Amino acid sequence: MTARCAEQLNAHKLEIETKHGVSAHVFALDLTAEVGAADLHAQIKAAGLSVDILINNAGFGRQGEFVERSLEADLGMIDLNVKTLVALTHLVADDMIEQGSGKILHVGSTAGFMLGPLQAIYFATKAFVNSFSQVLDEELRGKAVTSTVLAPGFVETEFAKAADLEDTGLVNGDGAMAESVAQHGYDAMMAGKLVTINEFGLRFMINWLMPFMPHRMKLKMISKMQTKA
Repeated sequence: MTARCAEQLNAHKLEIETKHGVSAHVFALDLTAEVGAADLHAQIKAAGLSVDILINNAGFGRQGEFVERSLEADLGMIDLNVKTLVALTHLVADDMIEQGSGKILHVGSTAGFMLGPLQAIYFATKAFVNSFSQVLDEELRGKAVTSTVLAPGFVETEFAKAADLEDTGLVNGDGAMAESVAQHGYDAMMAGKLVTINEFGLRFMINWLMPFMPHRMKLKMISKMQTKA
């Protein structure tokens, strides 16, 4: 497990070890740093560990019009959501090929299948993740390594608060529970699925409704959903 906060990581480590009777390793570092992925990979190697499953879940979003947002913040979003993900995947996938097997789960988003006014950069980074994961699976499957992208909608986590999306139509109502989404993604990864969306309604909208909607209509719809009340 990797995150910035060592205290939080150690709490999760204790919970996992107590509940499941396994040994957990934690690595507290900043994946937004230029060499964050390389540092993590080096620490894993130094600990004598091999990676059988890689779950790329680091990322963040932020509401607001593109020209009014901080360029530095948006470039940081691209760094974490895209560059770090690519770098870590490249390092770990190479190890997986060498060891003869591996599974990768990228946490994308239904946002990656849509146009995203008021979250232009976040939606674009998730479009990258959705595309990258599928292409990676095609390239690696013959080497016994699979890549699955999990594309959930609104999930009940701290994401909405951190992204300043509270009081918007996008997060009104009940979101999916994080535990059920995580289980759905894990099961799909273990089955070697290419893409998985955790809710039937979202799958129907993404696969059967939105492809036939005019782009202007989709832009207006998403813009309205992400506008604060």
